[in-house]
Amino acid sequence: MAETFLKKWGKQLSIAIFILLFLLPLTKMGFKTYLTLTIAGCAMGMMLFLIASGLSVIFGLMDVINFAHGACFAFGAYAGFSTFNALQAWVDANSWFLNFAAFMCAILAAVAVGLVIGVLLERFVVRYVYGSHLFQILITFGASVVLVEFIKIIWSPNDEVMAVPLTFQGNWDVFDVIILRYPIITIFLGLIVYGIIQTVLKKTKVGKIVRAGVEDAEMVQAMGHNIFLIFTGVFAVGVAFAAMGGLTISIWSRSVYPDMGGWYLIFAFIVVIIGGLGSITGSLVGALIVGLAYNYVAYVVPWAAAGVNILIMVIILLIRPTGLFAAGK
Repeated sequence: MAETFLKKWGKQLSIAIFILLFLLPLTKMGFKTYLTLTIAGCAMGMMLFLIASGLSVIFGLMDVINFAHGACFAFGAYAGFSTFNALQAWVDANSWFLNFAAFMCAILAAVAVGLVIGVLLERFVVRYVYGSHLFQILITFGASVVLVEFIKIIWSPNDEVMAVPLTFQGNWDVFDVIILRYPIITIFLGLIVYGIIQTVLKKTKVGKIVRAGVEDAEMVQAMGHNIFLIFTGVFAVGVAFAAMGGLTISIWSRSVYPDMGGWYLIFAFIVVIIGGLGSITGSLVGALIVGLAYNYVAYVVPWAAAGVNILIMVIILLIRPTGLFAAGK
């Protein structure tokens, strides 16, 4: 009876529990502090969503576990780093237009690098291990090590300071509440990316072909569509999202270093597991949960900030083993 109840109401119960958990910090801090942490948590969640959405697309649509995702994340950060260095005059200008233009150029560079790496990885590495998760883990982990070494060769093994566009720095004072500018930008960017993914997958012919290819690849191939080309494209797009996430987080942290992807890959897997494998909406909700929980706990109990998300993941899996949202919802 308990199993039937959890199967029917597990998602609603999980969401209700965590709405309550996110309201509890309000009793431990002032409203202004709570609002500031909430905005920062949403921004962090949106940046994690960019990484996790790529991971979710690759696993949910292709059933591929990509441990090279973190290295692709780092490549995107370094692509943005080089772009900002090349457009230093735009980055340092006191102009929203020039700063936003530099930011968009950095995004395009990160996405382009991600697409190229994604195509090469799928074509020469992943394609030979479809259907075997063990081989996928081993071979993509090896690819991750190689990619990190390439980063050290191309740029350097040293930490670098990431430039931040001048007008993206600072904050707004809204009714005595300090709101940082860059987090607001990342929140809007994350929502735009979410809308694009959902529109492409559910409203376009390409999205329908991709989803059909996941269900029955042989039938899609028989109808005249090159399923291997489709899977290469899906994998490349997933890696491009990781690269974009690397750029946004490196601006947030104001630093880039070769191994930076490893730490955030852990968070991305937690997000995907919480939200439900293959669910873009689940990745968005899971990312917001992780981002908010991290910021709230980091303020109240700093040493428990990382561990609380693992605890949340365990609780959700106990209540709803498939994650908050079923795949494809």
